Amino acid sequence: MKSLVLSIPENIDLEITETTRFLASKLYEAGKLSLGQASEMAGLSKSTFAEILKDFGVAYINYSTEDALDDASKI
Repeated sequence: MKSLVLSIPENIDLEITETTRFLASKLYEAGKLSLGQASEMAGLSKSTFAEILKDFGVAYINYSTEDALDDASKI
């Protein structure tokens, strides 16, 4: 896994674990990481990571309306 160093203002109080889980959730939402990759990044099991997605406003099933309509038109 790659490492990334971020510089943030010192007056911002960020907890590393919570920030990492937020970033993993948003990368999952954007389709940049699979559920397995995101859960590994967050340091959680897949099932636990899936449960915390709602805490960050991310849906477990990340399937756009456009994709659903496209799939439905193929039936």
